[in-house]
Amino acid sequence: MAGMNTQAMAIVVLGQGSLATARRLQQRYPQARIHGLSGRVEGADHLYASFGDTLRALYRAGVPIIALCAAGIVIRSLAAVLDEKGSEPPVLAVAEDGSAVVPLLGGLSGVNGLARELGEALGVAAAITTSGELRFGTCLLNPPPGYALADLEQGKRFVSDLLAGEPLRIEGAAPWLAQAPLTQADDARLTLRVGCTARPASRDELLIHPRSVLVAVDETQPELARRVREALAAANIAQASLACLLASEPAMAEPAVHAAARELGVILRFAPAGVSVSERAQQALAGAQVIEQDGLAIAVAAAPFDAQQIGRGRGRLAVIGLGPGAAELMVPAVKAELARAEDVLGYETYVRMAGPFRDDQVLHCTDNREEMQRARHAFALAAQGRSVVVVSSGDPGVFAMAAAVLEALHESDDPAWHRVDLQILPGVSASLATAAQAGAPLGHDFCVLSLSDNLKPWSIIETRLDLAAQADLVLAFYNPISKARPWQLGQALDVVRRHRDGRTPVVLGRDIGRPGQTLKVVTLAELLPEMVDMRTMVLVGSSTTCVFQHPGGVQWVYTPRWYPPHG
Repeated sequence: MAGMNTQAMAIVVLGQGSLATARRLQQRYPQARIHGLSGRVEGADHLYASFGDTLRALYRAGVPIIALCAAGIVIRSLAAVLDEKGSEPPVLAVAEDGSAVVPLLGGLSGVNGLARELGEALGVAAAITTSGELRFGTCLLNPPPGYALADLEQGKRFVSDLLAGEPLRIEGAAPWLAQAPLTQADDARLTLRVGCTARPASRDELLIHPRSVLVAVDETQPELARRVREALAAANIAQASLACLLASEPAMAEPAVHAAARELGVILRFAPAGVSVSERAQQALAGAQVIEQDGLAIAVAAAPFDAQQIGRGRGRLAVIGLGPGAAELMVPAVKAELARAEDVLGYETYVRMAGPFRDDQVLHCTDNREEMQRARHAFALAAQGRSVVVVSSGDPGVFAMAAAVLEALHESDDPAWHRVDLQILPGVSASLATAAQAGAPLGHDFCVLSLSDNLKPWSIIETRLDLAAQADLVLAFYNPISKARPWQLGQALDVVRRHRDGRTPVVLGRDIGRPGQTLKVVTLAELLPEMVDMRTMVLVGSSTTCVFQHPGGVQWVYTPRWYPPHG
């Protein structure tokens, strides 16, 4: 729906019977995530344990919610967190078989429009009950994108008068109301006024401000947000009409301009340096009226404009970790980053794991050994103002892409690369995922080692391994063995056995978090290199690591947090 973040939408299902309807809705909104109840739903994008807790968390985060269940269940679950009407996200209940669509919350966030779209997708009529919406065919208090309501409470009184039969007159351009069955009269007491001028509230007026104002700023000035507000007030322009701040490209990484845009609640864009703020504003909105105010330039366009088309945005590069592979083990921040990405780079196997992707997202798949080339390519794309994601499995900072990305940036003297908004988002590393399946073998001090000598000499690996084993640390082996180096794991185990009893527990986790995962616990004496391949995580216990058999048949491994005193 126009103006709504449908990429973040949550489709929440309680049972397997709802999944077919959920998939139909996801076809309408491909980036919406299906949340299924753990143990009852298979094939969902995300699993949850508590329906109520999940709904409340989504609601608090402002995520549009489509719940495939009875409306009463949704209302009871959200009752404790219902906020003021102006701030709630759209919430709808949809029958499990798709036979009914009921908007519940979010009348001022476009819920009725969303309900109509869902009804169209399912071939049913949405159950719209809002009186103003039924009478006028639109919610007057929820103008379309590009317009902002000045005063919600005053607007409620205005609509109440309209519903009582009062006519109105419209001043300014309100094209979305052209087909609305509103009673209009030139001498009407009520006026719906669309414009940028700041006006005091009046019961007889419904003020809607077009977001048609841009302010070009000198980013070197202090207290930018305050100065912008004062300049707008001096020009008698409503702050609600402000759509965009425009700074110069060298200021892309300056915290002050980003803080000002956040405080004002507007989009921040950037233009090339070398021109005055007045010229910058004129170039951004050709033909707009430009007002200079104390080092700022205010450009007022004749109609709302798309701020995303002004200048360029700050490029963003996020290095993410997918976790071990299961969708439910991917952290929410990573899912959100993948949804916003324009370009996705990585080893092809990992990129495919990160999907599905939209048609407008560009995938750049490369060989697993091309890390530095991939990192430089990512910065080149982000420096153009694009939103870029570099994909790693597990955690990006553990034998993965984060180090390569930072190394590429450290080596670069390109100022455009250093202006990029660089974020590194964690994931569940393979050692942690395997340890969780086994119990708590990493419950005390541990050491993580890669046995691959592609990027470091074997002599260093062997020295570190000997010292870590001598220190009685639990050991986690990444890249334990491959066809190109079949001998190294055996040699590593020989080093460990100098310092460990043969009864030491060893956990072998293969493809943990992926289909066909296996977990096996053996002793150090039993462990043979043939039991391990490149997709196996090897966790070698310390002298205190314990194994016990649970009555339910589960074998648990843990390393206690205490340590026996010396002597």
